[in-house]
Amino acid sequence: MSAATMPAAISAFGLRIRPLVTALCLGAAAALLAAPAQARGPEGIADVAEKVIDAVVNISTTQTVEAKGSGESNGAKPNLPPGSPFEEFFDDFFKNRRGGKEGGGPRKTNSLGSGFIIDPAGVAVTNNHVIADSDEINVILNDGTKIKAELVGVDKKTDLAVLKFAPPAGKTLTSVQFGDSDKLRLGEWVVAIGNPFSLGGTVTAGIVSARNRDINSGPYDSYIQTDAAINRGNSGGPLFNLNGEVIGVNTLIISPSGGSIGIGFAVPSKTVVGVVDQLRQFGELRRGWLGVRIQQVTDEIAESLNIKPARGALVAGIDDKGPAKPAGIEPGDVVVKFDGKDVKEPKDLSRVVADTAVGKTVYVVIIRKGKEETKQVTLGRLDDGAKPQPASAKSQPEPDKPVTQKALGLDLAALSKDLRGRYKIKDSVKGVVVVGVDNGSDAAEKRLGAGDVIVEVAQESVANAADLKKRVDQLKKDGKKSVLLLVSNGEGELRFVALSLQ
Repeated sequence: MSAATMPAAISAFGLRIRPLVTALCLGAAAALLAAPAQARGPEGIADVAEKVIDAVVNISTTQTVEAKGSGESNGAKPNLPPGSPFEEFFDDFFKNRRGGKEGGGPRKTNSLGSGFIIDPAGVAVTNNHVIADSDEINVILNDGTKIKAELVGVDKKTDLAVLKFAPPAGKTLTSVQFGDSDKLRLGEWVVAIGNPFSLGGTVTAGIVSARNRDINSGPYDSYIQTDAAINRGNSGGPLFNLNGEVIGVNTLIISPSGGSIGIGFAVPSKTVVGVVDQLRQFGELRRGWLGVRIQQVTDEIAESLNIKPARGALVAGIDDKGPAKPAGIEPGDVVVKFDGKDVKEPKDLSRVVADTAVGKTVYVVIIRKGKEETKQVTLGRLDDGAKPQPASAKSQPEPDKPVTQKALGLDLAALSKDLRGRYKIKDSVKGVVVVGVDNGSDAAEKRLGAGDVIVEVAQESVANAADLKKRVDQLKKDGKKSVLLLVSNGEGELRFVALSLQ
């Protein structure tokens, strides 16, 4: 674009910055005379793209859905200036998503994502959400060849899927290898290749913005964050290092507009390799299972348990049929190391247990009453089809409750047949029942509610409200800043709650 045509082009997009553009052009010209131009990014990006581009594929899916009527919309169409080069493209894009119909019976919708070949025999990796609920899946090679694919297996918890397809006769497919995502450094250059907005073979580059990012999208979050441009359609595509190795699978973006704002997330290759291997071998995931429910070790809980600094995963409950129980692990234990790997927070334990082979015997280091102990556990297999656990706190306190004692901002009563029936508390649950919570108290902030049962105070069981208050008063005299409660819901599921004594 010449200097003469630049202001007119900018004006067509409604931008009034002509004086600034002129100043920038003059400044750039002066800079060119003063010093050689600097390349944007390392020189190796072009070499990486040329080496791996044929291994990156488009994933096309077809799904039959019920139309909801003429007002249906599958997403907001961008507001583009009349005559914009992308206006016709987006018109076609959204028309295709509606199947060319404005209402009526079942219709077919098409979607496009990305993937990459890991085996020249015809094996590709993509995201589960790219192919979920599809009637038909096709792999489109970089040269435009379209091949019907079959699903090998999916893992919803890491949003990964493996496909297989028959290579074209006489054609040798290009495949890529996985690199070690654990060796990535902050600021390291990475390259994303994919199919954003159906624009296949698109190459973008950026850096590693963060590692081990937990965005609460799943139980095993440990994403690579990058500012390489990732948009809709990039899902399932590879993130490469400058050696041309796949170090992540592009999966998510954070964006109020739906387009890239420089915050994208990729599943690290360390996770992908394990998932892909199991899907290819078994067609499903077989994750390790410890049989514990865990929670965060807050500063208050750490102080109550004499743990400095706060770390590890606090065992809040034990599955009666799980591997942890016969190994001697108990509620109140804090797991700080599993199979030789440090556990700094609950997500660390979830990830390492899931990645450990079913049936493997491992050593687990716990802290119990301020002292380290080592337990030996043989892992079971996680049942991913387990039903969701009921909520641990009840939020509907009833009026006129039989208060027998008040402590810690709680109205407490002995468990009776009437209270068990009122709050649906199982006979196996023992302790002191909460029948009211003071607004603004620490207990309310920690989400204790009517129907919760306090089982232990400072790791000692309590049978009635008087015992509980006596124990709390003694802790205050001893100068303790907080008290650790073991709390059960009506189903018998336990959790620890630390309340301030000040």
